[in-house]
Amino acid sequence: MKKLYKIILLLAVLIFISTYNPNELGSNFKNNYDFFKVQKILVLNNTLVKKNIIKNKLDHIYKKNIFLIKRQDVEESLKEVDFLEKIEVKKKYPNTVIIKIFETKPVGILFKNKDKYIMDNLANLILFYENSKFIKLPNIFGDGAEKDFLNFFDKLNVNKFPKEEIKNFFYFRIGRWDLELVNNKTIKFPHNVKNDVIKKSIELLQRKDFQNYNIIDLRIDGKIIVE
Repeated sequence: MKKLYKIILLLAVLIFISTYNPNELGSNFKNNYDFFKVQKILVLNNTLVKKNIIKNKLDHIYKKNIFLIKRQDVEESLKEVDFLEKIEVKKKYPNTVIIKIFETKPVGILFKNKDKYIMDNLANLILFYENSKFIKLPNIFGDGAEKDFLNFFDKLNVNKFPKEEIKNFFYFRIGRWDLELVNNKTIKFPHNVKNDVIKKSIELLQRKDFQNYNIIDLRIDGKIIVE
């Protein structure tokens, strides 16, 4: 039995040697290597981030072996892209890389030093450009407003203030905010506004006996001043 096994093994080796062609082997290896080079990049789930920007930033991975592509390398190339919060990277073999985009959310248009910026929910400032998605964003005015805006904005969110009714935010250096609404009413909040004051403002806006007042001043604790 062992002798028969040795004979079969010897015959297999002889057949391999007689048919072996190193040039053909090298050619097949090269063809397989080319087969797994990145030929296509798909960008998904984007609305504000432009596909051509992503593809241009990733130009260096074209023709690179898809097995060598790492998520960290892709993230590093895209870290300066506006409105980009995070990505998912998937590979579709043999030659396609899929980039799923997760974007930050624009929350307001900030006026600063005679320039105009879009502020997102991570406090990033992006130089303003025309886009229909920014039409309904409220304006933000006041020196240093960008430093405290998200804190105030989060308080409004927590207390379910109707943010869609806000036209303008006005920040004062003492650390307080005024809101101008789309119906031209103004609410004046105190410094370091508390949740109960925001809730009170919502209640007053809903009361019929306050409909004729254009200014609701809540700056003094325990007092409501109207005009």
